[in-house]
Parts: sequence; structure tokens; C-alpha cells
Amino acid sequence: QVQLVESGGGLVQAGGSLRLACLASGRAFSSYAMGWFRQAPGKEREFVATISWSGGGTYYADSAKGRFTISRDNAKNTVYLQMNSLKPEDTAAYYCAAKSGNYYRDPRLYDTWGQGTQVTVSS
Repeated sequence: QVQLVESGGGLVQAGGSLRLACLASGRAFSSYAMGWFRQAPGKEREFVATISWSGGGTYYADSAKGRFTISRDNAKNTVYLQMNSLKPEDTAAYYCAAKSGNYYRDPRLYDTWGQGTQVTVSS
């Protein structure tokens, strides 16, 4: 099983960019599909993006399409989320998660989670 640690969050003005990273430790990172999710105060955790174990397949929430890019570097045991054109409504705690097998958008299918990194977008 892997352990996950997110980094890269912070405060940014609307229209700005951030790059989140999720470093995995443990065995067989390259065999896991990875996902990014977010949770704003008082709201349920929601799907942002997911990527297959090879990086060849990706899928995005409608809110992320065209603005966010998920990628991974299996040699570095790291998955990234490049976020551009940020909006105040993107403000949330962002979590990465891992699952074996195929990549999905349903957070209930992910069994390993990081501790989260806060993203705050000011207007």
C-alpha cells in the first residue's frame, strides 16, 4: 500500500495558477490509478481529475476541463495537478487518492488518501 503526501497549495488571485503535487511512498506506485478530489467547507468531497496507472488515460470533472491538467511521473512516484485560470469557486482542500485497477471518478472506490492541501483563490 502507498502513503500519500500533497503539497503546493496556497493563496492565489483569481486568474492565477498553482501546481499541486502528491508524493507517494511505498510499493508499486506505478500500478495505482490516481485521483484528485476537493472539498470546500460545508460541501461534500467532489471529483476533480483522475489518471490511469500508465498516465495514458485521464478524465476530468466538467469544472476542471480546459483549466486543470493531471499528470504523473512514475519514476518520481508523483502525481501532479496543474491548475490554471483559477476561480474563487476553486477554493477548497485538495486531496490525492490512490486505487488499484482502473481509474474512476467515484471517491468511494479509492482506498488510500493524503492529508490534503489548501487552495484559496481570492477575487
